[in-house]
Amino acid sequence: MKLHISPCPNDTFTFHAMIHGLVDTEGLTFDPVFDDIDALNGAAVRRPEDEEVVKISYAALPQAAGAFRLLDSGSALGHGNGPLLVCKHKIYPDELSDALIGIPGEMTTANRLLSIVYPEARRKKTCLFSEIAPAVADGELDAGVLIHEGRFTYASLGLRLIADLGQEWETLTGLPIPLGGILLNRKYPAETAEQVSRIIRRSIEYARRHPEASAGYVKAHAQELEPEVRQKHISYFVNDYSLSLGEEGRRAVERLTGLAEAEWR
Repeated sequence: MKLHISPCPNDTFTFHAMIHGLVDTEGLTFDPVFDDIDALNGAAVRRPEDEEVVKISYAALPQAAGAFRLLDSGSALGHGNGPLLVCKHKIYPDELSDALIGIPGEMTTANRLLSIVYPEARRKKTCLFSEIAPAVADGELDAGVLIHEGRFTYASLGLRLIADLGQEWETLTGLPIPLGGILLNRKYPAETAEQVSRIIRRSIEYARRHPEASAGYVKAHAQELEPEVRQKHISYFVNDYSLSLGEEGRRAVERLTGLAEAEWR
């Protein structure tokens, strides 16, 4: 199966063992294809026939659910790990309507949370996620929404926090932040979705028991070179929700997407 994922540490950590046959894959093989989350969202929505297993932002699920099943494992949800809205020069929230804001994609959860928290912030520019913080630092953007490694390193570029969008979501809903999930094309039956979920769960459990096994693979694909940043990224985004959404995780997905669980199964 083609496995379309991002090169970010949480994905390479999660899928390393199953890609390399270090766990029981029940006769399946997985060929990784790496891309930026905005491109992954676009491919799932616009070219679903080309995708088998694909990582997407939860904000894109309403547009993708007709062609894909959401898997129970492999997701990135959590508490205190949401997108951050940052600037270089002080911007007050009531000034955001005039600010040019970099976002990592229109269908990303980051953009969805920005729209929920600051609906007046409509001047947006889509950028590669890793280019947003440097563009804010250089004055090309007034503000930016940071995801992945960028949320851990922005202060080193002289940037300051306007708002923690994930914390705003948690305060509003009392639910974990549903960032990204793993989909399986509906050309496969529900039994295959359960099978792939089991394999992903085994892969995560192996990675947790043997973190040294994936360290080189994670480093080779990461945007951030500092090992402590990569480790912080993994610890924030690979957690018990990654093993299984659980009831709380499913409620968070329902709240963000407006979909009933039956629509993504």
